[in-house]
Amino acid sequence: MTSNQASAGELLQLIRGGRAHTRADLQRVTGLSRSTVGHRLDLLNRAGWLRHTTGTSTGGRPCDRIEFDPGHASVIAVDLETRHARAAVLDLAGTVLAEHTGDLDITQGPDQVLERVAGWLPGLIEAAGITPAGVCGIGLSVPGPVDWEVGRVVQPPIMPGWDQYPIRERFQEVYAEHVGESGEAGPIPVFLDNDANLMALAEQQAHHRDCDSFVLIKVSTGIGAGVVIGGDVYRGIDGGAGDIGHIRLHDHPDALCMCGSYGCLAAVASGRALARALSEQGLPTTSGSDVRHLLAAGNPEAIRLAQQAGRVVGAVLATVVTFLNPGVLMIAGDLAGTPFTTGVREVLYRRAMPRTTANLSIVSPHLGDRAGLVGAGAMVVGLLYSPEHADDRLSRLTP
Repeated sequence: MTSNQASAGELLQLIRGGRAHTRADLQRVTGLSRSTVGHRLDLLNRAGWLRHTTGTSTGGRPCDRIEFDPGHASVIAVDLETRHARAAVLDLAGTVLAEHTGDLDITQGPDQVLERVAGWLPGLIEAAGITPAGVCGIGLSVPGPVDWEVGRVVQPPIMPGWDQYPIRERFQEVYAEHVGESGEAGPIPVFLDNDANLMALAEQQAHHRDCDSFVLIKVSTGIGAGVVIGGDVYRGIDGGAGDIGHIRLHDHPDALCMCGSYGCLAAVASGRALARALSEQGLPTTSGSDVRHLLAAGNPEAIRLAQQAGRVVGAVLATVVTFLNPGVLMIAGDLAGTPFTTGVREVLYRRAMPRTTANLSIVSPHLGDRAGLVGAGAMVVGLLYSPEHADDRLSRLTP
């Protein structure tokens, strides 16, 4: 990195990533002169993005330690599920400052759902003890495939009416109606991604940073996977990576999926599939959350079906593990209890080669129901404070 390359945003990236803690560190890593480092730190300081503490002395004058200040702004995170949603205000380190959970039906369509969620936000902002001007961005977690570049859901099987809907633009509108514009010029930045992707990002950053190949499987009403490689979410060419719920199973040709195809994994082993099977046996259930309640109550038929579903998913995961060779496989979602995980382990370890599972850890989530919120917040922070976005924002924040 030469002196002509390291912008203020790139210096911020070094500080946030822990590669530089002092001016001397920044000079050494970037090759910038002392005066240039000072000028670019001045830009970051005027924006309020840094905090300074006194480092440990080694015999001389204590050094000025430079850190990213996670309290200088906040983000709003929204986690949309099929039958409810969570919304929260978080600081830039992912700490939840205020949170609200409410019932909604994703099948009611984007207009009604986004309007309802936006109505929660003024109260959340007040409860968090901040002002609307302190919110720098919004992150949305959705239960469907997302085309990352355009920020739209693409052919979501369990989200009728959402295909190609301009979620980002509409949420900016309803946010402005309920809360007002953000402190920076223009509409507040809104970003969205698939729920499994964001859960994987949150869990990997919070508890598995040393794992360069991390896979999270979410088994709730549907089935999806999030993959984090080298600290970044892998989305594929247009957001379709990880959509394992629609892998076809050759031995279930009559299982009709919500996508319209037959034999999909989700049609056989998802929470919705188990709910349907339980209803046919006289236990009225409609979703993965209903199945979770039956599992928690120790219902023997729900336990049997969950373990059976785990075996089916385990067979698919044997291929996933062989292909990606992850260090951590996390099983999350409504079905992610002992019966389901036991079924996964039973088949996965039998079908995958010992070489691919020798260093594999199959683990449970750490963040629980908040993983989607924390991941949505981390997505916003990662984007807004990336070198490119940070430099653009600095050009508007500091004359």
